[in-house]
Amino acid sequence: MLLARFWKNRRGSVAPLFAIVAVPLMGAVGAAVDYSRANAARTAMQAALDATALSLAEGAQSVDQAQPTFNALFTQPEVQNLSVSGGATNDSNATSINLTASGSVATEFMGLMGIPSLTLTARSTAVQTRDSSGCVLALDPTVTGAVSVGGSTNVSLNSCSVYSNSNAAASISAGGSATLSTQSIGTVGKVSLSGANVTTTDGVRTGLAPLPDPYSDVALPSFTGCAATNLNVNSNTTISPGVYCKGISVNAGATLTLNPGIYYLDQGGLSVNGGGTITGQGVTLVFTSSTGKNWATATVNGDATVNLTAPIGGPTAGIVIFGDRQIPTGTAFKFNGSASQSIGGAIYVPTGAISYSGGTGTSTSCTQIIGDTVNFTGNSNVANNCSSYKTRPFGSIVTRVSS
Repeated sequence: MLLARFWKNRRGSVAPLFAIVAVPLMGAVGAAVDYSRANAARTAMQAALDATALSLAEGAQSVDQAQPTFNALFTQPEVQNLSVSGGATNDSNATSINLTASGSVATEFMGLMGIPSLTLTARSTAVQTRDSSGCVLALDPTVTGAVSVGGSTNVSLNSCSVYSNSNAAASISAGGSATLSTQSIGTVGKVSLSGANVTTTDGVRTGLAPLPDPYSDVALPSFTGCAATNLNVNSNTTISPGVYCKGISVNAGATLTLNPGIYYLDQGGLSVNGGGTITGQGVTLVFTSSTGKNWATATVNGDATVNLTAPIGGPTAGIVIFGDRQIPTGTAFKFNGSASQSIGGAIYVPTGAISYSGGTGTSTSCTQIIGDTVNFTGNSNVANNCSSYKTRPFGSIVTRVSS
């Protein structure tokens, strides 16, 4: 009876009704505040854990250093009972760090409802791998346009990457109506890709550490004498390994066949004119000078046919073109055979200014181009399927973090 009268009496009923409704409302608002604090702390925890995993992977430290590294990075005093655990896996290609962090945040409002704290957890994995997809490398440490693609050039680097050790603001450049397709672009400096159509699978990375010369320990084989001097090829000719002084010239309509082995071009260089052909399997052409001057160079002109592959054994395994390291920096090496040019192995001229145009009409699946600078002068198709060519892989170290 009294209760019924209470509900019917509207005088002064707002206050008790508000009191009844306010209890759950205040609980909900309080819970939202506690959850907001916990979520902010968990976000900071995740960021610190990602940074810890990255630091351990890049520094090749053991997981034993995870807790002190995390503690130095995490600055949220309201989080208690912090702990970090994890493990590491290593193989010849990758290092993986897997970490888990946990802690708790004391509640302010939810404690009144019997929930004194909220548990926080975060997980992070950092994987460090060495990219071995490099097929183009410019070694010059400072020059602008160490790797360049211009004009209407169309360059397709199939499943392989281009690198430059230059620290210039335009270390790698592509412009005009040029097209460059590659797995990735990496440089010590920065890139200038103005107007060019550039596509990558793994993106552009700048500010990298310089890549080591993958063939720096390959000694230039010694040589003496001359098997021939001023060899001028006007008809189909086959020659054997040896020292060829004052150059080799292959003229239009002629085919020069090289038997397997090492060929030393002592001064003068190699010239393959349009309509000429040079072919050889398991060969290395060494460009040098016994006098320290008139250094041998290479000029392969447009419409020349080139079909060369590297040895798979011996002192020059994997190398088709080997430039003496004493050749003056910036000496021109021109491989512009275009669609009829097929070079299986490494073009290695560490001090040379290499210009390249070739491969678009061939099925060669392995070409490396390593020089002081590399300039693509025409349509080119380069691939890095080199497992059977004994070339040496190169590329930058890449670390990726996932939560």
